[in-house]
Amino acid sequence: MHRLVKWSPFMEMEDMENNFQRMQGFAPAMDVYEKDNSIMVEMPVPGFDEKNVDISIEENVLTIKGSTEKKSEVDDKAYYRKEVQQGSFSQSFAFPVEVEGDKATADYEKGVLTISVPKKEQPKPKKKSIKVNIKE
Repeated sequence: MHRLVKWSPFMEMEDMENNFQRMQGFAPAMDVYEKDNSIMVEMPVPGFDEKNVDISIEENVLTIKGSTEKKSEVDDKAYYRKEVQQGSFSQSFAFPVEVEGDKATADYEKGVLTISVPKKEQPKPKKKSIKVNIKE
């Protein structure tokens, strides 16, 4: 028995986009928010080994680079859909405020990389009274 499969040009476009992303690498999603006077960055990178992730801050720009090692097994699976990303990525983010990059910390838990970067303390404006001279 044969089945007819309805052809969809949009599925072809989606497949082409997925293949293009695989060729170019990929960029995991990133959440950036403020908490307790620090800028927090969360990035899901399941399956990544911490030794294959490089985090740096230069001139107030955070750069995260990482790679996964492709499994050495022969890929003889007939996929219906393959979305699990493998390969390498590099993603940068310019902080919207001055940060203290040398005090940044990073944790990896349950597949999520969390980076905490303290905001640089801004000097508080000083009030200066100005005496008014009266001229006659």
